[in-house]
Amino acid sequence: MSKEYLISKLSFRDNEQLIDTVKVGLLQNDKVVDFEVKDRNWLVNCHIQGNSINGLKRTLDNKWSRNGSFSYDGEYFKWGQSLPGNIPKRNVFVSYYHNDDQSKREEFGNLFRDLIIDQSVKLDDIDSENSDDYIHRLINEGFMKDATVLAVLLGPNTKCRKHVDWEIGGALNKKVGDRYAGLLGIRLPSHPDHGQGDNYNEEYYSERCIANIESGYGVLVDWTENRKQLQDAIELAFSKRTESDKIVNTAIPRLTENLCQ
Repeated sequence: MSKEYLISKLSFRDNEQLIDTVKVGLLQNDKVVDFEVKDRNWLVNCHIQGNSINGLKRTLDNKWSRNGSFSYDGEYFKWGQSLPGNIPKRNVFVSYYHNDDQSKREEFGNLFRDLIIDQSVKLDDIDSENSDDYIHRLINEGFMKDATVLAVLLGPNTKCRKHVDWEIGGALNKKVGDRYAGLLGIRLPSHPDHGQGDNYNEEYYSERCIANIESGYGVLVDWTENRKQLQDAIELAFSKRTESDKIVNTAIPRLTENLCQ
């Protein structure tokens, strides 16, 4: 009896033409179970045995959904939609304005939770009006000490929230976690600059955020439900850590109050 296997991630060999490994699960009673890493030989044999192979994606409501079928011509596999790479997860701290963007924060986690180690401060996790105490607790309570990328969900009012500014400042301070984190700004559909590509209006971003985008350290992208695009953006921000000389941080005073409600 044939089985249905579903692939959530795949990586290529060095020549970028042949699949190297896949992260694959078995469909069983309408659930995807037993995720394992398999190589190309397993994939070929699976096809020869008459099993069906489909891609997978996560949905906004935290479920798996089919994402195109795989075919094989005896040499190459072909499939419909792009899939994220089968690479190590990055520790991603997500910074956002809870009052405006909580729903997008939840969607972000649902879509990408298997691609990253997902961290952030939830509402009321840390209640501090002092920036140094806030950052100290971020480190000691484990929120940010392992983060290698800070992803900022950018809505229309994110620019004026002091806790977001403090979190960006902490990520760009080597004393926090004994490393610099990469900086990734994700413009939500509600952001005035959403859809502008590489263009941006400085007034729609906090001083610390835009300074690092302009220096070339920060990465700026639009919100996407495409898992590969998001993973690529995270990897780019991660790679920018080698360019820490471009970080603009200590010269910018931390916000002492919220500049908008």
